[in-house]
Amino acid sequence: MSQHLKEHIEKFIEINDEEFAAVLPFFKSLGAAKKENLVSVGQICRFNYFVVKGCLRMFFLNSKGAEQTVQFAIENWWIADYLSFDNRTRSEFSIQAVEESEILAIDYESQERMLHRYPKLERYFRLIHQKAHSASQSRIKFLYDLSREDLYRHFCNNYPQFVQRIPQYLLASYLGFTPEYLSEIRRKKEW
Repeated sequence: MSQHLKEHIEKFIEINDEEFAAVLPFFKSLGAAKKENLVSVGQICRFNYFVVKGCLRMFFLNSKGAEQTVQFAIENWWIADYLSFDNRTRSEFSIQAVEESEILAIDYESQERMLHRYPKLERYFRLIHQKAHSASQSRIKFLYDLSREDLYRHFCNNYPQFVQRIPQYLLASYLGFTPEYLSEIRRKKEW
């Protein structure tokens, strides 16, 4: 399980086996059943989650009471409500397992101790956060700039692994569609 994290870190920085062995105890290994909430609205997001296997999502309830998915995380992706995690405040989001999942989790205090002790990991976390921020900016642009059908087409072309794995109602939630509208777009499939 830890090999996945080591390989991910090595994509961004150099870390030898001895350093990684010293870093690993800062993490907890967790399992999550399908539809299990790791964080619920109103709780503090106590962990930064690294997905080893499975899929997690972050969502909130909109003003109509419908779930609005804002992020997915599959293998080798991180997910947390960083406002809640960093400030130890109540979350406005829930984080839930979409599939049965294996996760490595690190709490705020452990992460701070780890980063103080191994400053090279600051670079790793900075780089993954920059990458995630860039993806978020692109998503916002696409939401404003593309038609609904083009948004779905773009998502299918760029993230085929999600289209095959994620239930249609969750994909619709992420794209800002109703499940019925997504079904209508998929039926057309003229592209």
